[in-house]
Amino acid sequence: MSMLNPESAIIVPDWPAPANVRAAVTTRLLPGNSLPPYDSLNLGLRSGENPDTVQANRALLERAFALRSPPHWLRQVHGTGVARFPVDVVPGKQVRGAGDIGARDVTNNAQADAQSHEADAQSDEPNAQQQREIEADAAITSEPGVVLAILSADCLPVLLCSEDGTEVGAAHAGWRGLSSGVVENCVAQFRSPPQELMAWLGPAIGAVSYEVGDEVRDAFLSWSNVASAAFSPSRAGHWFCDLYTLARLRLRTAGVERTYGGGFDTLTDPRFYSYRRDGSRSGRFATLIYRAV
Repeated sequence: MSMLNPESAIIVPDWPAPANVRAAVTTRLLPGNSLPPYDSLNLGLRSGENPDTVQANRALLERAFALRSPPHWLRQVHGTGVARFPVDVVPGKQVRGAGDIGARDVTNNAQADAQSHEADAQSDEPNAQQQREIEADAAITSEPGVVLAILSADCLPVLLCSEDGTEVGAAHAGWRGLSSGVVENCVAQFRSPPQELMAWLGPAIGAVSYEVGDEVRDAFLSWSNVASAAFSPSRAGHWFCDLYTLARLRLRTAGVERTYGGGFDTLTDPRFYSYRRDGSRSGRFATLIYRAV
């Protein structure tokens, strides 16, 4: 799962990535400026915490990790758009079988909102930093020193890199984005062919903690019946959903055979923020990847 023990404040992916590919996941054990219930290194501007505090945490992260440049924070909308840095945006697209769940579908249906455990809270007056963020749920770069960042609090962060270390990518894969094709869309934007890519699955809500309704299972089954392996019945009309299994299936279909990581559960692991556990006052942790200079 990771190179570090369960008490570690930083998760370092355990995958055979090239030496110039650097990646890490922050946790709540890192020192920060956030007070309860956001303690202590909340990095999400749309979590409900004072934006100045979050910006101070982001600056602290940049110094602590000795990053060459600030991470590229995205305005994540549970879609499939991909940003390439230096800036170029590939619109989100649906894949076969995604049904009516579009790249930017964030429905107001009460039950679906409950299933979308990490719907980002939007402030009425977004600050300048929020306005500068590119709307996308995945990012790619081939430039050394450019840091990609995915924020999450139950949704699945997916890291990708080419076997020669020339490209890295990251995707935010909750059930909406995953069922709509965010992983496939990210893979498709790499210049390297899929068989030359590898993936690492970061901290997300575990299957034993993630109960969803029929509409979530149906969205994946409309893509392929093989997705049924990721669901086990709970109560009437509800299922336990394994995001890790779904991501591996989608990656394999996209041509990426080497997938590592998984095995986390953000709901039960206090190192991580969890929207399902803490509700609208949950912070966000970050999954970072970049090419070393």
